[in-house]
Amino acid sequence: MQLSATPYEERLTAPRSWWLISFLVGVSFALILLPFGTLPLLGGLVGGTAAAAVVASAYGSPRIRVVGDSLIAGEARIPVSALGDAEVLDPEAARAWRTYKADTRAFLLLRAYIPTALRVEVTDPQDPTPYLYLSTREPERLAAAIEAARTAA
Repeated sequence: MQLSATPYEERLTAPRSWWLISFLVGVSFALILLPFGTLPLLGGLVGGTAAAAVVASAYGSPRIRVVGDSLIAGEARIPVSALGDAEVLDPEAARAWRTYKADTRAFLLLRAYIPTALRVEVTDPQDPTPYLYLSTREPERLAAAIEAARTAA
């Protein structure tokens, strides 16, 4: 396996505001348990915050990587030889491709809190997936890494 000339790795982490919301969920649990005393109140604060933080962390855990001759997006691993043209999507185009232009057969690694995306055609005739829609904060860099991996392969 050969390393690509332009390596790429990105984790689709949740925005900072979600961590504040996690704390507020804990405060809500604490207020619900307030009539039962101080210990349940503290347990609700800690337990509610921890549970909400685990959910936020899990939702923000997928990574997009270009490693060698493969694109790894979340759980999917696709050889770059099976990929066609990559289209950088600005926020308006990204919204269109995840709503009314979307194909139900497409692979979507979608995070609504990331406004930009990359749409990559799938050229493998054996694969029914027409394209990949990848939410990314750096679509130009990801497109360049895919192209570099394809030319290096």
